[in-house]
Amino acid sequence: MKGWLPLTLGLLAVVIGAVWTLQGLGHVEGSMMTDVTAWALIGPIVALVGLGTLTFGLRARRRRTPS
Repeated sequence: MKGWLPLTLGLLAVVIGAVWTLQGLGHVEGSMMTDVTAWALIGPIVALVGLGTLTFGLRARRRRTPS
């Protein structure tokens, strides 16, 4: 069960990071984050952290698989 939590959190971080990036770049409108450069920089960082968490979760699941 420990492998599912990092996978879920990692996927969520990747999606949120992508949305924040698109909002910061002005491609998604309708919020206070639209066209704000800070969100265009924070988004990819969050997405990269999410990818790292996904990698950690996948490795944890592979180690626990019974042989």
